[in-house]
Amino acid sequence: MDCFVAVAPRNGGWIAFLWGGLRRGSAVPTIFSLEAIGGHATLCQPYAAHEERSAMDAKTPKDLHYYEPANGHGLKHDPFNAIIAPRPIGWISSRDAKGNVNLAPYSFFNGFNYHPPIIGFSSTAWKDSVGNIQETGEFVWNLATMDLAQQMNATAAHVARDVSEFKISGLTAVPSRLVNVPRVGESPVSFECKLSQIIQLQGADGKKVQAWLTLGEVVAVHIDKAFIKDGVYQTAMARPIVRAGRRGDYFEIRPDAMFEMTRPD
Repeated sequence: MDCFVAVAPRNGGWIAFLWGGLRRGSAVPTIFSLEAIGGHATLCQPYAAHEERSAMDAKTPKDLHYYEPANGHGLKHDPFNAIIAPRPIGWISSRDAKGNVNLAPYSFFNGFNYHPPIIGFSSTAWKDSVGNIQETGEFVWNLATMDLAQQMNATAAHVARDVSEFKISGLTAVPSRLVNVPRVGESPVSFECKLSQIIQLQGADGKKVQAWLTLGEVVAVHIDKAFIKDGVYQTAMARPIVRAGRRGDYFEIRPDAMFEMTRPD
């Protein structure tokens, strides 16, 4: 087993990082407390040796697949969204000016700012969600979890504008507090949002593309208290699902897959 240990002060004590494991060549940090193991740790391999091996790996020629997107990728599936992964799912509920409710998942989604909190999703082509949000200036993001995976997938169906995905998926539309858009009652976390910008994306040549980035300020947050421990939201306890590549690949986030690293500053 190859491994090395780094130790750093934290919260008046010490925290140790162990890289390595049963799989040779792996580099997955696992955190453990020195106090928990009696204040002793075994250094399986000197850190300098690890640095030397890493330098050698960097110099080893790799058999690379190279392509320029404008000329095609040359593979069975476009690897772009499989490489930019995992990605949180933008499970967006919205309402149009006539009152029709829409619920749909978007695979290009993330947070963009802390204060004020801003989230956004990108839609390839102008879809109902974007149109609804432009009309009303409001939307809700709902956390997609492993328990809700099948229902979330059902809301990806292409249906008429006056058909509610809440009904076809069997989900509960719960009224929000600050926006006139329902949230998914079964979801453990929801963000009520007010529209800040809708931006049509463009290439490096300045030409517009058929994709729109919708950004919204989070004005209200709903969190299931079962996932808050000692005042901290436990991300993995909710078992969120995230997008991978191709048309239907996903990952599940679980507590046993998490690790922690302290920042050098």
